[in-house]
Amino acid sequence: MHLFKKFIKYYKPHMKLFHIDMICSLLVAVSDLFYPYIVRNIIDDYVPNKNLQLLIIWAFVLLAIYIIKAFLNFVVQYWGHVMGVRMQGDMRKDMFSHLQRLPFSYFDENKTGTIMSRLINDLMDVSELAHHGPENLFLSSIMLIGAFIMLMTINVPLALIVFALVPIMTWYAIASRKEMNSAFSQSRKEIAEVNANIETAISGVRVSRSYTSESHETAKFEKANEHFKKARGRAYRAMGKFFSGMTFFNDLLYLVVLLAGGIFVYYKKIGTGDFAAFLLYVTMFLKPVNRLVNLFEQLQDGMTGLQRFNEIMEQEPESEAEHALSPENIKGHIRFENVSFRYKNSDVSDVDNRVISNLSIDIQPGKTVALVGPSGGGKTTLCHLIPRFYEPTEGRITIDGIDVRDFSRMALRKNIGMVAQDVFLFNGTIKENIAYGNLDASDEEIIEAAKKANIHDYIMTLENGYDSEVGERGLKLSGGQKQRISIARVFLKDPAMLILDEATSALGNATEMQIQEELSELSKNRTTIVVAHRLSTVKNADEIIVLTKDGIEERGTHDELIVNNGIYTMLYNFQFRE
Repeated sequence: MHLFKKFIKYYKPHMKLFHIDMICSLLVAVSDLFYPYIVRNIIDDYVPNKNLQLLIIWAFVLLAIYIIKAFLNFVVQYWGHVMGVRMQGDMRKDMFSHLQRLPFSYFDENKTGTIMSRLINDLMDVSELAHHGPENLFLSSIMLIGAFIMLMTINVPLALIVFALVPIMTWYAIASRKEMNSAFSQSRKEIAEVNANIETAISGVRVSRSYTSESHETAKFEKANEHFKKARGRAYRAMGKFFSGMTFFNDLLYLVVLLAGGIFVYYKKIGTGDFAAFLLYVTMFLKPVNRLVNLFEQLQDGMTGLQRFNEIMEQEPESEAEHALSPENIKGHIRFENVSFRYKNSDVSDVDNRVISNLSIDIQPGKTVALVGPSGGGKTTLCHLIPRFYEPTEGRITIDGIDVRDFSRMALRKNIGMVAQDVFLFNGTIKENIAYGNLDASDEEIIEAAKKANIHDYIMTLENGYDSEVGERGLKLSGGQKQRISIARVFLKDPAMLILDEATSALGNATEMQIQEELSELSKNRTTIVVAHRLSTVKNADEIIVLTKDGIEERGTHDELIVNNGIYTMLYNFQFRE
């Protein structure tokens, strides 16, 4: 019922179209009910009594009804589907908006292709149910009730014989529905897995080609595809049993009518015209039954899609403090106070699963602090805690003395600029990608940011300049060019705090040295946290902190740490051993 109520609310903005659809469906049903009645009069009255005038008049009446019915069916098919598509659009918009507010942990645990499948495929089925479900249910109800009334007016005993089969048909339909529901739900999960495989394979096509592992990717896809085929096969087997059973009952109903009706005519209980009309009304009675049978497949797909839609919509979004703060000026004084962190699926009682344990750091405004040390020390995780991509398991992080949980997420993130190793560029133009730093920026401000990032001159050599397409994930640009665009974004954003997470580790030495100049310019007068493996990039930091899985092992300036002859000295000597 809860799911049904959520679904109903999407009809509200489109009630005008819904009412038009229902009224037209009602008129189509009423039009169909006239046909057997007119046929009975023609057979019993106009033909035997050679009343040619009434025969022609009623023939034209039928023609007029058919023309009107054709127009009504056009409205039902066209505007009914338009209503379904608009509802689908509203649901997709709500789901996409909700996805934008979900915590990062959700995307850690769910594949991109699976989410895309829910956003596109599942909502297509919900759209079909939104249109055809109420329409078919309403039309079928009118036809069933109307046909039952007309059959009763012709001959009550014969009508009751026919309707004695209806409870058996209903029981069979309900019994078959459970198996169909389970099978179709499983096939939905498998097609989402296929989509996830496709998305990963296409995104990583350059890697798979470079490692000549096309056959491996094909095998992975075929495995997922086979699972889908088997799941869909089970769904269609359940549906086949359902349809074949319902078809058998339809045929049985015709047989009962022919036999019982023939006996009634033989004993002169009904006339020939009544028998013909009765057969037509039984046909009319079976049409809504068959329509309801077809509705079951749509119901299975649509309700499964709706459940999967609801699963995402019920995921808790990122929380905000009740009276979240949005300070105008942030200086950038960052403090970590006994901060510990473990990922969601880690055992809370297991201290060894902590990525960060009881960490305390004080970073003064405008200072640069470098985090170095072996992999697994929690350097990147620490950086992700500041903009609240994840929440600390214990302890707290403050900025200018305010707990980051008391900031509005937008205000907090607006004051933090990030340059990472893996630069993500959106499919679009260079200008659009730089403008992500400030979507309200003018062209002059975008150009100025590009100049500061030392990418303007290169952009001007391109045929379309700033309107040049970067390709999917920036594949048309080199690593250094992509990094400079990401730096231009941050210049445009002009944040109080800066996080450089392995910003140059994917670049060659020459390019790294060039990019380092832009990063140094970017870091001026900003509180900066630098995560680096290449120690040459952090020699000038105000403080260097050596992080391991056991916490802070060493801290100090480059010269102080070299004198200490500890882990930092060992790492430094190893990198510059030649």
